[in-house]
Amino acid sequence: MGNEPLSRFSMDYFSLKGKTAIITGANMGLGMAYALAFAKAGADIYIPHFTDDVDEIKQLVEAEGRKAAFIQGDLTEPGSVQAVVAGCLKEYGKIDILVNNAGVSTFGEFEEYPDAQWKRCIELDLNVVYYLGHETAKVMIKQRSGKIINIGSALSYTADKKCPPYVAAKHGVIGLTRSFANELGAYNIQTNAICPGFLATEVNRELREDQAFYDKITNRIPAGRWGELDDLMGTAVFLASKASDYINGWNISIDGGFTTTL
Repeated sequence: MGNEPLSRFSMDYFSLKGKTAIITGANMGLGMAYALAFAKAGADIYIPHFTDDVDEIKQLVEAEGRKAAFIQGDLTEPGSVQAVVAGCLKEYGKIDILVNNAGVSTFGEFEEYPDAQWKRCIELDLNVVYYLGHETAKVMIKQRSGKIINIGSALSYTADKKCPPYVAAKHGVIGLTRSFANELGAYNIQTNAICPGFLATEVNRELREDQAFYDKITNRIPAGRWGELDDLMGTAVFLASKASDYINGWNISIDGGFTTTL
């Protein structure tokens, strides 16, 4: 064996050239960052989306010389995950990477928390992760290769008030990630999770403008700042690439150290 493994390694291990990735909800927010990172690394993208606006991500991906294809619909509707997988196969003929990014978080007083919001959040943030992962895995098993990346949260380890289904779902995502890793590892399929912390995005702009809340969070982050979208992109590419072939069933926190502190 000697030094053969040392010589074999190259920066090509991090390339996604020729790969195809499904990234749910990648027409906005954190999903857009994953999609653009993959395109920069060489992958073509298939994006299931709920809202109409896909122009920005389409332009960003195509500017990298890669292709972006889309399917619109509600992932919680019967038959939707099957349609996503079938659509990607029709478009590209294979599925190398799945990123279960789409999700929702709704807040409400615990005593009156609406059942409809509980069910919606659990369905999209947990059940769809299982069903789409399960359907995609059938394809990857035949290929005997694949990468599944689930998106957790800092609330995969901790809890916050007024969002019980989100906390429950994001804890569940870690369990699903480990279960899938155990089931699929023999087929050369790796399943891992990214757990973003507090990132400065348009979605939480109003929260960040609340100085007391902003300071409370920032003071708990050893890095001393909220994350930016590009802080996510390198880890996403790593977990989607050959460079992470022997990492399976783990979760990586991208939170500046938030979950290491009291």
